Amino acid sequence: MDGVVIVGSGGHAKVVIATAQAMGFAVRTIVDDDPARHGQRILGVEVTGPSAPILADPGQHAVLAIGANRVRQKLAATARCRFATLVHPSAIVHHTVRLGAGTVVFAGVVLQPDTVVGAHAIVNTGASIDHDGTIGDFVHVAPGARLAGNVTLGEGVFLGIGAAAIPGSQVGAWTTVGAGGTVIADLPPGVVAVGTPARPLRR
Repeated sequence: MDGVVIVGSGGHAKVVIATAQAMGFAVRTIVDDDPARHGQRILGVEVTGPSAPILADPGQHAVLAIGANRVRQKLAATARCRFATLVHPSAIVHHTVRLGAGTVVFAGVVLQPDTVVGAHAIVNTGASIDHDGTIGDFVHVAPGARLAGNVTLGEGVFLGIGAAAIPGSQVGAWTTVGAGGTVIADLPPGVVAVGTPARPLRR
């Protein structure tokens, strides 16, 4: 892979670009569907658009640099391009870890043995996932989150900044755990949970 295209130009994209550059990849361009962003530069790379031609081109390598899990899911569903998986050089990733296409692992992350991370997931700055973790597609593990061993996060889960999960706990698909929340019992799908222990507020 001689270069990568970044899809999205928000703050999350800036960190994705920094990760790709730290790996030595050329970021060829940034595409965004908002014409107001076209012509801007992020870390020296120009924002152009729209994104559709890139996503439809099987010859392109791209990363969906968009923090919203549902948006990444929607774009990936019809894309024909190839998706790059990015791992910052400062991350510690055991050789038994499996990472899905389009997943990004940021600086300072620790991924322990036999963890499986699905496609288009975000493991954000300084997060850690211990042994035998199962992280679904389109998950976002926010900065500083801590997952103990054998934790399962279903598809589309958002685990907020500094959140934690005890060994063996499970979080259902498309559930959000608020910043600093502590998962000490399984959480159902599709809820917003906050606090210590994390309890559902609403669906």
